[in-house]
Amino acid sequence: MIKRKLTKQVKVGNVKIGGGAIVSVQSMTKSKNLLEIIKEIKELESLGCELIRVAIPDFESVKKIKKIKKETHIPLIADIHFNYKLAIESIKQGADKVRMNPGNIGSKEKVREVVKYAKDYNIPIRIGVNSGSLEKDILSKYGSSTSDALFESIKKWVKIIEDFGFDSLVLSAKSSDTNTTIETYRKISRELNYPLHIGVTATGSGIQGMVRSSIGIGTLLSEGIGDTLRVSLTGSSRDEVKLGHEILKSLGFKKKEPQIIACPTCGRCEINVEKLANEVEKGLNSVGAYCNTPLRIAVMGCIVNGPGEARDADFGVTGGKGKGIIFRKGKIIKKVAENKIVATLLEEIKNT
Repeated sequence: MIKRKLTKQVKVGNVKIGGGAIVSVQSMTKSKNLLEIIKEIKELESLGCELIRVAIPDFESVKKIKKIKKETHIPLIADIHFNYKLAIESIKQGADKVRMNPGNIGSKEKVREVVKYAKDYNIPIRIGVNSGSLEKDILSKYGSSTSDALFESIKKWVKIIEDFGFDSLVLSAKSSDTNTTIETYRKISRELNYPLHIGVTATGSGIQGMVRSSIGIGTLLSEGIGDTLRVSLTGSSRDEVKLGHEILKSLGFKKKEPQIIACPTCGRCEINVEKLANEVEKGLNSVGAYCNTPLRIAVMGCIVNGPGEARDADFGVTGGKGKGIIFRKGKIIKKVAENKIVATLLEEIKNT
């Protein structure tokens, strides 16, 4: 069991961040049109997204906040750059948290005004520093966006905002370089006790983005660092949420959810393992309510080695030559026709 650092706790709407609360998964909308944003958020909610961030580049975007909140259920975070008045108006419109990069807001006095409204409306602020928008003096000092540069920026703004009498903060300091991101968060975790929003920024698309995000986020979580996460992919926000949950599940942070383990297939494989695993995953959603404990389901493509390779799984399936085997804890319990494997497995789970 990974021992997490116990940080200060803040609340974003009805979601707790830090202080031992479960690590929450969030995403950011890709859409611009109001109806498309609402549709996207609803879909992300169904996939387990627990917090949603929306870009607020202008005052027309601010006007959408109330309408979005009326149609959706998860806390909404207003993402602000450059114009502090957008942050203030977002708070007035009901944003549950404001994310801002103080370094591009312009001055301490402008940040002070945002803090005043956050305090009045009792919502937290995420200080979101990243490698692409560090202050010029810090960049000049370090020559580039190193982990020391990012850490100095976040420390500076934490001190300024604390001096304003406000400490309902979430911190993030991201780089597009995975190692820089990891080192920065390690430094923050050692010296500051605020909840951390973790992620690697601008990771790209496809396998590249997934690998960089998984390594960065997974490394930090394995060290007990991180209270909420966002996988930043160039592609679909759906993939961001799905990958976020998979990272948490792989490290044991999502124990109440079923986990499917499947063989990578080889020349011995006599069944379409990918298709079978997908069918099992879909089916598990319908029987989840029957499960009193989290399950590990093994999907194997070879009758010879299937039960042995997945001996520690709660249930398993394997098949070949038109037949399938269902096993529990490595022991065969039924042999069925290939087209009945999934239905039989799900029935056995229900009856357990």
